[in-house]
Amino acid sequence: MKINRKTNIMNTMNSSRKRMPKSFHETMKIKPHALFIGLALLAGVHPALGQPALGIVPTNSQVILFWHITARGTNGVLQSATNLGPQNWLSATDALPVNYGSQIAVSVTNVSAARFFRLSLVPPTADGMALIPAGAFTMGDTLDGTPDAIPISVTVSGFYMDTNLVSYSQWQSVYAYATSHGYGGFDSTGLGKAANNPVQTVDWYDVVKWSNARSQQAGLTPVYYTDAGLTQIYTNGDTDAVYPNWPASGYRLPTEAEWEKAARGGLSGQRFPWGDTISESQANYHGDISEFSYDLGPNGYNTEGQIGGSPYTSPVGYFAANGYGLYDMAGNVFEWCWDWYGTPYGQPTTTNPTGPASGSDRVCRGGDWGSGSPTARCANRVYLSHWFDFVGFRCVRGL
Repeated sequence: MKINRKTNIMNTMNSSRKRMPKSFHETMKIKPHALFIGLALLAGVHPALGQPALGIVPTNSQVILFWHITARGTNGVLQSATNLGPQNWLSATDALPVNYGSQIAVSVTNVSAARFFRLSLVPPTADGMALIPAGAFTMGDTLDGTPDAIPISVTVSGFYMDTNLVSYSQWQSVYAYATSHGYGGFDSTGLGKAANNPVQTVDWYDVVKWSNARSQQAGLTPVYYTDAGLTQIYTNGDTDAVYPNWPASGYRLPTEAEWEKAARGGLSGQRFPWGDTISESQANYHGDISEFSYDLGPNGYNTEGQIGGSPYTSPVGYFAANGYGLYDMAGNVFEWCWDWYGTPYGQPTTTNPTGPASGSDRVCRGGDWGSGSPTARCANRVYLSHWFDFVGFRCVRGL
C-alpha cells in the first residue's frame, strides 16, 4: 500500500479505510545488572536457596521449563550443566523472550545427565540495542486477508536492534557529526516534537547516510557504499546505487524480514507484537472501534500523543516493550526498512532475504500516530518514496 498523507486518504490492504497521519498484562522493567534470575534441578532436587525456582517437567527426551517471573521486555539465554562448576554452563537455546508465566520445551539428549538449568537475562547493549535471535519464523499471516503478506517460512541470522526508535535528540547529535565530517545532501534536517520523541520527516536516503555517520562516530565500519568494490562510503546526495557490506560491524536499516521477526517478539500468528487485539494503552495509533473488531480503542488520536500538538508522536519507550525488549514496534511512526517493496516475500532467498533487486518505493513497517489499527499489525506493509511527518526509523547491526 502506498501512502500519501497529503491526500488524507489511505486504503487498507483488504480495502478497509485507514486514517493517516502485554502478551501478559503485568510488566516490570529489568535493570541491566539483573542477569541471573533462576536455577533449578531436574529430577526433584530443590532449587538453590534464595533463587526463584524454574519449574521443570521431564517428558522422554524433553524437559519443559517455566518460570513465574514478572519480567517482560528482555531476552534470556537458557543454559544447562551436569554440575555447578562456574565454567560448565552450556547454552541450551539462543536468546528467547522472557515473559510473566512463560514456558519453553527443550530437547535434551540425556535427561539424566543434564540436571542443572538456569536462565540468564541478556540486557540491552551499551548502545541501547537488544539481541534478536537467529532462526526461522513465519513471515506474514492470513488473519485479515492481506494480499501482499502471504505467509512464508523465512530464516534470519541473529542481529542487534535499537530498543527504541531513533529519537530527535539522537538524530541531531549524529547529524551534527555527519555534516561536520563530509556528509551532505540531506533532503531534510529531520524534525521532532520533543527531544525524546522520534525523529520524523526523514527520507530513506537520509537515514541510510545517517546510519553510516553513526557507525563512523562510534568507530565501526560503515555498511553502505556507492561502488560494488565497497571503497566509497555513501555520504552525499540521493542514489539508488547503494551497495551494502552486510558483514560490516556498523549500523544499518533492518531488512523487512528482520523487522518483522523483531516486531513479533517471539510470538507466532498474532496480529500485534503482544497478541491479537490492540488498545491505545498499548500503542500510539488512531483508534476506530466501530470498524475493526480487534481495535479496543478508544476512538480517535491517542491522548498521550496529542500532548504538545501535531504531529501526534509520543515519547519513545512510553508504551510496554515486546518480548524482545523493543518499544514502539506498533504505532508512533512508520519505520524505514532496507528493502524495495515487492511481492512475494523471500527475495532473492528465504534465508536472510534482502528484497527485490530494484523498485520504485521502499518498505515501511509498524504503523503510526495517525493511522488506523490495521497498519500497526506485524504483517502490514506500506511503501513510500518520500519523507512525511509520520515516518522515522531505528537501526540494527550484525553480531
